[in-house]
Amino acid sequence: MSITNKIHFRNLQGDIFGGVTAAVIALPMALTFGVASGAGASAGLWGAILVGFFAALFGGTPTLISEPTGPMTVVFTAVIASLTAANPETGLAMAFTVVMLAGVFQIIFGALKLGKYVTLMPYTVISGFMSGIGVILIILQTAPFLGQSSPKGGVLGTIQNLPTLIAGINPLETFLAGLTVAILLFYPSKLKKFLPPQLLALIVGTLIATFFLGNSEIRTIGEISVGLPSLQMPTFSATQIQTMLVDALVLGMLGCIDALLTSLVADSLTRTEHNSNKELIGQGIGNLVSGLFGGMPGAGATMGTVVNIQTGGRTAVSGLTRALVLLVVVLGLSQYLTGIPSAVLAGIALKVGIDIVDWGFLKRAHKISPKAATIMYGVIALTVFVDLIVAVGVGVFVANILTIERLSNHRADSVKAVTYDDEEIELNAEEKNLLERANGRVLLFYLSGPMIFGVAKAISREHNLINDYQVLVLDLSEVPILGVTSSLALENAIEEAVEKDRQVFLVGVSGQAEKRLRKLGVMKIVPSSHMVSDRTTALQQAVNYVDEHVTELGRDTISPQAIG
Repeated sequence: MSITNKIHFRNLQGDIFGGVTAAVIALPMALTFGVASGAGASAGLWGAILVGFFAALFGGTPTLISEPTGPMTVVFTAVIASLTAANPETGLAMAFTVVMLAGVFQIIFGALKLGKYVTLMPYTVISGFMSGIGVILIILQTAPFLGQSSPKGGVLGTIQNLPTLIAGINPLETFLAGLTVAILLFYPSKLKKFLPPQLLALIVGTLIATFFLGNSEIRTIGEISVGLPSLQMPTFSATQIQTMLVDALVLGMLGCIDALLTSLVADSLTRTEHNSNKELIGQGIGNLVSGLFGGMPGAGATMGTVVNIQTGGRTAVSGLTRALVLLVVVLGLSQYLTGIPSAVLAGIALKVGIDIVDWGFLKRAHKISPKAATIMYGVIALTVFVDLIVAVGVGVFVANILTIERLSNHRADSVKAVTYDDEEIELNAEEKNLLERANGRVLLFYLSGPMIFGVAKAISREHNLINDYQVLVLDLSEVPILGVTSSLALENAIEEAVEKDRQVFLVGVSGQAEKRLRKLGVMKIVPSSHMVSDRTTALQQAVNYVDEHVTELGRDTISPQAIG
């Protein structure tokens, strides 16, 4: 595996055009997310440049465009708010340290080859999580949309202060924010490939504020520092170290999910396959460097990636081009960005929040599955009002429990214990005759498919239904996987049979099931002559045993009514 991404110049024209177009879209988004987070417009721009450059250079998805995104901004905003509240002087520096740590976590995830597991979450949880982030972003933009500073307390603080915010509305700034949202909502899709609506809204809003509202008190993003960013040394606080590590883990995990989901989108558009572990390393390096230079955290951006691909980008050259174009803008044109109204950026961020909400699934989740809808709504509520990591943890736990229940109920149907011919088990004519000859003294225990731990109860239940038998024939020929709990349940059934002087035959035990039973010591309990590969042979030997010993037991005492 090469260290850098797949870079070649055979598609140079398409890559340059794709990178320039992606940069045009990235500019307003970087400014928007920088201001929305509280770190400032410069942090958003440098995050877009540094994360985008290094993720493109070292990542595993050639066409992926990485930059600050809505979900990453929401988490970073909360990180800044909590750390600056506890440490007014060093809080922002500590927040950038969290970005560095998040990058380190991502590099570790990639090095441990955990990429393929990151997106293995139920869609209900991912949908609820992303929708919750969208709702948070919408709520947090309420104050700037109304022309006021955001109150303390994040989401809850904004909701509690909503009457005050409405009472103190700034009509001119709200007009600019509303105009921005209107442009984004009603912009003709045919024109998007010529001029991104975000850039148009930025230009129109700035021109109106400059030429028509120049004498009014319109808040702008202010001065953007010209020149290269200064190095931000890692800053820690003994009392906040645990909080910082947890925040970094959440930020890193969210960045992994965000990036790899976008990589899947890129795969579907380019008909290629990304390297998920390499992509996580690239994302980690990008966030580590971004944090070191006071930039925002970033991840794979769906909008930028799709536009890049649609306009010709096919290799990492497009991502590198985009970063260099933004660098030129910051170093040479930043003085022209200072007059952008904050309300315009609030309108753009509000529209991003609306787009993040999974409206399609929200409208039909209850029709697909009430349980799925409950999980999704619960994850949304926990994300908005409690905590992001709690939301994901609870959502995944509940979804997995419900899945295990369904699988266990389904697999339980494949556990059958019979002493006579049963239509639910496919028996050949000879096997049917053998069971009839046994007259209830041979118990055929048939299992099929993966035996997960939820099936253990069914094994015990089926075995306990029939008590009066002499020989247990345990057919595992169609069991590819035998879980620990199910193995122990089978061990109990075999040990109980042996303790009561009953014979045990094992049929078709092989592969993982054989290894598991051998490690448990079950193979020492059952004689090697009683381990056969064919069910018919096992039943024949079992019936022969019954015939040999039936005189001692008394054939007349055996009747179907004696079977439990």
